[in-house]
Amino acid sequence: MSSRATQIGPSLARWFTEPVPLGRIAAFRTICYIFVALDLLFFTPWVVEHADVPGELYQPLFIGRILPLPTPNAWLVHTIYWALLVLTALAATGRAPRLLGWAVFVLYFEWMIIAMSYGKVDHDHFAFLLALALLPTLGRARHGDPTLSESAGWVIRMTQIAVIATYFLAAWAKFRFGGIEWLWEATLTRAVLRRGTVFSNWTTEVPGLLVAVQFGIIAFELLSPAVFFVRKRIQYGIIAFFYSFHAVTYASLTIAFWPHLVAMLCFLPLERIRPVQWVRARFPQLAGKSRSQSATADALSDS
Repeated sequence: MSSRATQIGPSLARWFTEPVPLGRIAAFRTICYIFVALDLLFFTPWVVEHADVPGELYQPLFIGRILPLPTPNAWLVHTIYWALLVLTALAATGRAPRLLGWAVFVLYFEWMIIAMSYGKVDHDHFAFLLALALLPTLGRARHGDPTLSESAGWVIRMTQIAVIATYFLAAWAKFRFGGIEWLWEATLTRAVLRRGTVFSNWTTEVPGLLVAVQFGIIAFELLSPAVFFVRKRIQYGIIAFFYSFHAVTYASLTIAFWPHLVAMLCFLPLERIRPVQWVRARFPQLAGKSRSQSATADALSDS
């Protein structure tokens, strides 16, 4: 084995486990669990309607056929719904991260299988589901904790790879199902005619514009892995571009990829989010009361 090969192995391992502050995990964990509750309440509330759908209409995804998972009924759907709302509220506090984290992942995973087993499959949950599966592998983490952790780095890196894979594989899927002709067909034109807004309706009147946009989308998706090979400052700029792309998509077609956008937060320095310090700075009376209670508890424990 050449010396170059022996150097690549450790370098690659270091890249996968590049340490990140535990504070980033704490903030990312809280955001993810809060989003699960918001997803149930506001973004995919229609999943609850599957509780009343006849069982013969249920066509489980491949993973649902392998396990196998039960056919959804009213009892199952409503139990998962309310259990997730309770568990995510608890998990967002950071307590019992492994127990509550695994419970949330298993229930939300089943929730997504129920959601996508009636003919419509979204790809925007891939990275988010992976994040939910990875977060329980870590123990407790405090907001703002600067302690570097390779285990936390691995969780962040794998989530980042899933985020970028979503873009790259989206281009592959376009070519797989639409062929190379996807580049110059009227895909976006049909989308604007069907879902256009005041921000996008005018684009159908400009010859060649939407075809050019399609070429741009494919280029952006195929080049998305470049985000891993640039400096941090440039990387943040690329992530900002990704978010702006989704903002334009929503403004133009009212199509949003909310769970994907949440997962993509893993690229950002979330360790700078310090809610406890924020509360103490703005409500010093609460901070004083909290310290007093803590001191009393310590005194009682010593006596």
